Amino acid sequence: MQESAKKWIVDTDWLASHLDAPDLIVMDASWHLPTANRDPKAEYLAEHIPGAMFFDINDLTDEKSTLPHMLPSTVKFASRMKKMGVGDGMRIVVYDTHGLFSAARAWWTFRAMGHEDVAVLDGGLKKWKAEGRPLEDGTPIRRTERHFTPLMNSSLIRDVDDIKQALKKRTQIVDARPAARFEGAEAEPRPGLRAGHIPGARSVPSQTLINADGTLKTEAEIGKIFADAGIDWRQPVITTCGSGVTASILSLALAVLGQNQAAVYDGSWAEWGADESLPIETGPAKELTT
Repeated sequence: MQESAKKWIVDTDWLASHLDAPDLIVMDASWHLPTANRDPKAEYLAEHIPGAMFFDINDLTDEKSTLPHMLPSTVKFASRMKKMGVGDGMRIVVYDTHGLFSAARAWWTFRAMGHEDVAVLDGGLKKWKAEGRPLEDGTPIRRTERHFTPLMNSSLIRDVDDIKQALKKRTQIVDARPAARFEGAEAEPRPGLRAGHIPGARSVPSQTLINADGTLKTEAEIGKIFADAGIDWRQPVITTCGSGVTASILSLALAVLGQNQAAVYDGSWAEWGADESLPIETGPAKELTT
């Protein structure tokens, strides 16, 4: 595993041996699509990795936005972290119940807030449980409040105006949604959205990067998947998806390769697909021309 991968990914053996470290915070960042009819907070209270806190993606949002779970303000994020005892100088490990899904969104959120010492548990709770490792239920013991200094890293965040400029500059955009949704052959799960993708975007469905056990594929496999999609990971990349969750998986995978500045379009298709004034394409990604 390259150094870039070691920085952003930890395995279950590593976490098991560091659970008692005083500067480590483990967070369950499970989230599910509305169509799944699952309650991630209730599932967390029923079972989680010992000592893990709950990172509530539905709460840690910009409540003033009509778009789903947009990044919260730095003030709100810092306040929530302080109350949970998450402070400056701490090593944070995030996971989810799927293996690798919404944990990547929490990883990206911490980095967007200026906290770089954050990693994703490879395989998440799925792998942890499969290995018979310990679990606990209920609410963890309340930690002492700590000071969390948010420093918004705007280089990791893109909005709709940034995407308009990216189209003019032909910046690489890669979409994490399933291929059928990218091509417009399948309707979006959120009502009121057009079918298709941002013009010129490439398609890398997030699940193609993940093994059956919920772990991330090897660097070689990830590199080939992006290359086959027409993405040069060494150049600037913007990731997008339905609402900014699975786009973070692409950004994590790119960071593992060494491209740790892949920005997420936070509004993603929930914003672009709803605006009739914005251009779209349907069908497979078009061949690039010079």
